Amino acid sequence: MKIIGAEHSLVLAAKTAHILGAELLSAEFRSFPDGELYVRADAPAEDLVIIGSITNSDSLIQLLLLIDACEEADSLSLVIPYMGYARQDKKFRPGEPISARAVALALSQGIDRVYTINIHENTVLDHFVVPAENISIAERISDYIRSMKPGNPLILAPDEGAADFASDVASFGGFEHDHLQKIRLSGTEVNIAPKNMDANGRTVFIVDDIISTGGTLATAAGMLKEQGAAEVHAACVHGVFTNGGYARLAAAGIKSVAASDTIESGASSFSAAESISAALRGR
Repeated sequence: MKIIGAEHSLVLAAKTAHILGAELLSAEFRSFPDGELYVRADAPAEDLVIIGSITNSDSLIQLLLLIDACEEADSLSLVIPYMGYARQDKKFRPGEPISARAVALALSQGIDRVYTINIHENTVLDHFVVPAENISIAERISDYIRSMKPGNPLILAPDEGAADFASDVASFGGFEHDHLQKIRLSGTEVNIAPKNMDANGRTVFIVDDIISTGGTLATAAGMLKEQGAAEVHAACVHGVFTNGGYARLAAAGIKSVAASDTIESGASSFSAAESISAALRGR
């Protein structure tokens, strides 16, 4: 097995190759003067794994070109650590595309198998025309939380929809968990608090698959502090942090904000490499 990384996942590809003891191949990425992208890969005709996140439209085109450049591989697997467009998984208004389907169909060409990391909705996997598997890195987040040696920790999902993910994170560390719920007090006032647990005196970790703008988490953190939480931390798989999301969380008094390296940034505090390696070993 050999590993090759797309431009936005080079560090993650290198970590995965190191864990597997696999050769890491190089590739060239650049743009022509008119904005068109150029890719060249040292891709042998062997068992090959491409690791590439879709963080914007250029990275999607780059990944499509890299797949085509590796067409001579005997076996070609694709790991998509962060799949942009996956949240556009239905028609929200008439005339809209199902963007997740369009992207999945395009990426299926020339690929034997696909792996995603904590994809927003598992139903997106059905749009690939090759076998597709979702990998969870809940255990990696749990390991990160445990490494901080928190006092009296409480794992919280930001809403009921993320409760299962919070439960998974908590189960690996033997932590208590709950989810936040909004209670409307008046036409203009809303309270956000754990549904069943008391945050008073506890070290709270709000966990989710994606942190985007961070607006809801920032509001929740302020209210949790008012409810007596000793500290509030945030951790996620995919740190998108759009529109100043990271700064918004820091300004809200969240003591630490951590994400994985599915989107490589300064907030990448734990890696998806171990989980990817385990999935690739089990093919």
